[in-house]
Amino acid sequence: MKKRNKLSMFLAVTALLIGVVGCGNNSAKTPDSANTNTGAGNAAKTSNEGAANDTAKGSYKIAISQYVEHPSLDATREGFMAALKDAGLIEKENLTVDYSNAQADPTNNMSIAQKIAGEKYDLVLGIATPPAIALAGQVKNSPVLFAAVTDPLDAKLVDNLEKPGGNISGASDTNPEAITKLMNFIATNFKDVKNVGVVLNQGEPNAVVMADLAEKELEKSGIKMVRAAVTNTSEVKQAAESLVGRADAIYITLDNTVVETVNSVIKVANDNDIPFFSADRDTVENGAFATVGFKYFDHGYQVGQMAVEVLKDGKKVGDMSVTVPDKLDLILNLKAAAEQGIEVTDAMKNEVQDQENNLIQ
Repeated sequence: MKKRNKLSMFLAVTALLIGVVGCGNNSAKTPDSANTNTGAGNAAKTSNEGAANDTAKGSYKIAISQYVEHPSLDATREGFMAALKDAGLIEKENLTVDYSNAQADPTNNMSIAQKIAGEKYDLVLGIATPPAIALAGQVKNSPVLFAAVTDPLDAKLVDNLEKPGGNISGASDTNPEAITKLMNFIATNFKDVKNVGVVLNQGEPNAVVMADLAEKELEKSGIKMVRAAVTNTSEVKQAAESLVGRADAIYITLDNTVVETVNSVIKVANDNDIPFFSADRDTVENGAFATVGFKYFDHGYQVGQMAVEVLKDGKKVGDMSVTVPDKLDLILNLKAAAEQGIEVTDAMKNEVQDQENNLIQ
């Protein structure tokens, strides 16, 4: 409860800082990768009655809409499916899964959501903010869960984190303490850093929220933020290169546009000996130096456990509180440190609680 209250305060403050951010409309043809299967069972009056009907017959049908393929979102989906499997819900045995991927094209999300809304599912999952928003607007006859969403309030997915009501809830992938701790780590251990560069798509509300909070935390230590704006993935490399000479370190948020082509940022950091920090573990495993974070598999598993409660126990999704990650730790990539000219001190290593898993060699 304490963590959720902190999340409520964080989202309220950051919303005041950046104002209400519009997420745009999504409309296009459903991607070829989207599966289409016939409905299972008769449509019910409410989403929970639908779950109860399928409980009686012992089989379930769910839909998953994912924004793009990249390690964090893929791991979220894998964790979600693992939680279902551990609860005895096994794909192709007693579980049918319709999976759609928008291929990083925002215009696909509405079409996918409309397709899903046209059928009857026992539960629907949106992975990342754009598909979650589209599903929330279209799907009214099935329970909807979201995952990998930074700011459920600003995205207008829910208006109450403790008791969302309606047919939607899920898990935020940001604990506000993670950004604060990472910025403090930079300020404490990198005394020569006076400017932190951020490659940022200003059109992604979640990315803006995180960058604004990071900037406020850095300002407390007298460090300035330099923003390099992008609108699509083809601009990421050039934006990262524009920070050379202007920034002493680079940071990226949970920005789908940037994360999709993060290898270009890693190359710029390595080639120019610039410490590179990220908001997620997967990017650190890929070559960033450090983050304060968690495993997206665990995040997805957490949402999967919520799904099990809905499917097997008939719990109303609107009565389920929005959750946040609760296994935060400093994560360091020692190989990346060598590539970026960073001397990893004992003091840095001592901040890592789980050194077996979070000191990446």
